[in-house]
Amino acid sequence: MTTGVQAAPDLARPTVAEVFVYAAALIHRAAGGLWPDEPVVLEAQVPSVTGYVHRARVGNRTLYAKTSILGVSLVSLLRGRCGDWPAVREAQRHYVQRPDSLLEREAAQLLVLANLDGPRVCAVAGARDGVLFTEAIDGPTLGDLLLARPEETSILLGRCLAELRPLHRPGAARRLGPGAAIGERGIVDTFCRKFDGEDTAAYIVHLDSEQWRREGEPVAELVRGSVRRLLALRETLPATVGTTLAYGDLKPEHVLFPDGPDRRPVLLDPGLLRASPLVDLAKLLSRTVLFIATRRTNPVAVRFILDGLAVVARAQVGHLSLADRRAVLRYLLVLWLMDTLNIVTTHLSAPAALPLPALGAAVVKRAVPVCSLVDAVSADLMDPTGRRGRGDRTLARIAEVIV
Repeated sequence: MTTGVQAAPDLARPTVAEVFVYAAALIHRAAGGLWPDEPVVLEAQVPSVTGYVHRARVGNRTLYAKTSILGVSLVSLLRGRCGDWPAVREAQRHYVQRPDSLLEREAAQLLVLANLDGPRVCAVAGARDGVLFTEAIDGPTLGDLLLARPEETSILLGRCLAELRPLHRPGAARRLGPGAAIGERGIVDTFCRKFDGEDTAAYIVHLDSEQWRREGEPVAELVRGSVRRLLALRETLPATVGTTLAYGDLKPEHVLFPDGPDRRPVLLDPGLLRASPLVDLAKLLSRTVLFIATRRTNPVAVRFILDGLAVVARAQVGHLSLADRRAVLRYLLVLWLMDTLNIVTTHLSAPAALPLPALGAAVVKRAVPVCSLVDAVSADLMDPTGRRGRGDRTLARIAEVIV
């Protein structure tokens, strides 16, 4: 989505303080407009690299408030992609009036999902002036349960994927209106936006600064080699757009089990797009591997979790012929690697003053082993003689990084 403003020179970029003060004021004003008779208290900011999120107390309710500046990530905004701060504020004044603004689409998607038989999602409490309020959900996350019950990994992930069946049915894309999809959150779209343009070289070089300051660590070089291979592999992929929907933003910390691990989970932050169900599986696998790679998990638990991931992946292709299984596995691995690089490089390129979520901070610390993993697996995928046993080799490489 274009915003109509030009990138700012380094000295004119918006600052974290300017953006945060402005976003907090937007949330407070929107809450006052929606609930004029209720006291509004902004409690804790939720660190994020995408949008500005705050936990808010409105009367007796705890809500989560989210606002998006021009529909871009905070990292892009603070890097000057949308111009200097006066230009951003002026553009935002018009952006929030657009029916296709990011949070207008997300609010509409939550309302659509509330009327389906799955997935369960958080309830919309209100939306106004570019701010979306959702009801708070209590309960352990999928990540919490994977660490506490690693032997149940395939069951827990299966329960999450079961919620998506209504989206993965042929024809489900008709549920969304023409402009209601959030296609910019697709794995391949995000990857190409980051790595297939004129500014890619400068962006990759910059990964060795700001958040990452360890001299001699070859983060940029590892990313550069992986990007070159994955762009080549992209040409071999089938089209991802079809008649099904993908949820779009699955990650262990955004799948909650308010009624316990044996009951249906609730999913946060939809980004519905017209895509193959493999997009959801790839994101869930990618984010789960990143999650456990940034924890000090004992080797026995790691083996349980990796075996569970393999069970879930194989269950998606068990009905296919051997040739088709290999093709789907290759497709899945490419998507997984692209998504991993998307996430890692976003956090590495974040300005040092931007507070990172716990997972993001841990990803930065583990950037070299994670990028080495992507480098090695992408090289495996380029080898036409290495088809046999590729999945097992990938699991072994993941285990080396995690433990």
